[in-house]
Amino acid sequence: MSGMKRINLILFVIIFFSLTVQAQRDIIRWDLAGDGGISWVVKTNDVHTDHIEMSGKQISAIVSYGLNAEKELVLKKKLIFPMLRKLPNKTGSHLSLEFDQQNQPVILVNGTEMQETPVRFHHKGLLTIESLSNTPVTLTKLLFPSVDKAAYLEIYRLKNTSASSVSVEIQHDVPDVHTKAEEGIYGEYLIRVEATKKGNFTISPGGDFEFAMIYSARKVHEEKYAFSAAYELARRIEMISGILDKLVLETPNDTINREFAFAKIRGTESIYDTKGGLMHGPGGGAYYAAIWANDQAEYINPFFPFLGNINGNESVLNSFRHFARFMNPEYKPIPSSIISEGVGTWHGAKDRGDMAMIAYGASRFALAYGDKNAAFELWPLIEWCLQYLERKKSPEGVIFSDSDELENRFENGDYNLATNSLAYGGLVSASYLAAELGKTEAANRYRNRAAELRKAIEKHFGATVQGFDTYQYYQGNTKLRAWICYPLNMGIFDRKDETMKALFSDFLWTGNGILSESGTKTFWDRSTLHAFKGLFAAGATNQTMNYFEYYSAKRLLGDHVPYPVEAWPEGNQRHLSAESGLYCRVVTEGLFGIEPTGFRSFTMKPRLPEGWNFMRLKNIRAFQSDFDIEVHRKGKKIKVLILQDGQKTIETNWDQISELNVKLN
Repeated sequence: MSGMKRINLILFVIIFFSLTVQAQRDIIRWDLAGDGGISWVVKTNDVHTDHIEMSGKQISAIVSYGLNAEKELVLKKKLIFPMLRKLPNKTGSHLSLEFDQQNQPVILVNGTEMQETPVRFHHKGLLTIESLSNTPVTLTKLLFPSVDKAAYLEIYRLKNTSASSVSVEIQHDVPDVHTKAEEGIYGEYLIRVEATKKGNFTISPGGDFEFAMIYSARKVHEEKYAFSAAYELARRIEMISGILDKLVLETPNDTINREFAFAKIRGTESIYDTKGGLMHGPGGGAYYAAIWANDQAEYINPFFPFLGNINGNESVLNSFRHFARFMNPEYKPIPSSIISEGVGTWHGAKDRGDMAMIAYGASRFALAYGDKNAAFELWPLIEWCLQYLERKKSPEGVIFSDSDELENRFENGDYNLATNSLAYGGLVSASYLAAELGKTEAANRYRNRAAELRKAIEKHFGATVQGFDTYQYYQGNTKLRAWICYPLNMGIFDRKDETMKALFSDFLWTGNGILSESGTKTFWDRSTLHAFKGLFAAGATNQTMNYFEYYSAKRLLGDHVPYPVEAWPEGNQRHLSAESGLYCRVVTEGLFGIEPTGFRSFTMKPRLPEGWNFMRLKNIRAFQSDFDIEVHRKGKKIKVLILQDGQKTIETNWDQISELNVKLN
């Protein structure tokens, strides 16, 4: 690098860092809480509402909350029951209902109706709202879905702050809702809202009183269930703790640590116990009891082995079993989505590169999962998908697909960069997997195909676009696209410098991340997260970290929290679950540079940013192991430790250039 270029880069970093610090101050509404959550302490002039999605195996709740100009609590919820299917049995044909304040109980204190004034909101896998009132009684609400039942709960905790006893009357009488039998796949459904306590009670001075509101739904012929709110709360807390205790990130940046922890929650809770087995679903009010080749196979499935969550890993295996049902000797494409608990399909955008997504996700998962029997089960699906892709090659060696995962929202041509990059990544991982399974000929074949495809990608897509020597998304494309980051994600770094400049240029970068296409206002978090992961893996550590810190602070502590989102303007920035999985992969595969190469082996290039003296990943459950990675700065050297069961497996000074090859015991 010339001296002038080095000076310009340093100036760019200094200017951007100062702007980023100010921008982070401007976006912050929430604070990190001492218990591992986040809190919004209401200020005098606060008028704000937000929404969050929380899920269990039989329900998802999208809760809108906040306070209005009169300082009154705003609380609404949309409850989705994914397995109570409606006709026609399409993707979004599930029972859902909306509830607002009219469904809340009336609480009288000494004959006066209680009016809440929220003073603090808190997130940590459940939503807590603390309020003062126009009476001597304060109120704390805990809002959460059941872990495994079709129920959503709100626990009310009243505290008498006065020196005298108070009388409390709880009034609640909401009739059951019955759906029409002819509209349901399983006939009539019954929705019930009930208070666990009603009537008159006395709270002594300084005393507490607790009851719960339970929102549930069931098939009308099923017996009523006797819910225990305390039990359901304990189960929810136990589930959250189990997720937070595994794959623990420790860095000097507490915001990134906390957002990583929260992303694990959202990525894992959105798994539904359908009649077709466990299915991870994106959520968002629309996407449940179904799987997609992008959200599941490509985005989150490769992540679950690292967390070691039993529901997550089973949902992965189940998803690939469903995709494998559609293999056929004619090589007609596997549907993009398998819906309605596994009994239907959606293929509305035709082949979006779905076979590339499946081959990539299945081979990456099989390596990181580290179970040979599971790998043998997945191998026929991987081979079929790779052969499908081989049949779609042009004479120039690039692979055709009808669309991409944005499903024709933007032009993608006949041969797009995303499909071809994913196919390359799938071939590379499949070559490692074949070697592990003793399939030497297949390993060599896929390794050679990957090398050929890499050359074809450079020749077909390499181009100068809007002044940057990066990639055209398809031939004839003249506008920068977010998905120029895809080659970086697959380890193709030939154009990394100019691609980084393009991604962070005014053409694409905004306060909400990377635009899908320059000149538009549309952003999808998945694009931004792919870019972060690829740029970290490419070694653009310090430049990328500034943006990643800003993004993490905005998503965790800004006005719409606490998870990565889907898109805008589409979907109102829904908390789709797989995006949280991608956030976690920015850390595992980007910052730590972990690339699976075998059932007990991986390469890594840990990218320790300037200003950080350490970073750790603890209780990693991939490769059928339980191990930690520690990275420390020792002067100008980087020391890397791998510990299994507390014992050092590897201790080395890394040259920060070559790959580290790790073989676990």
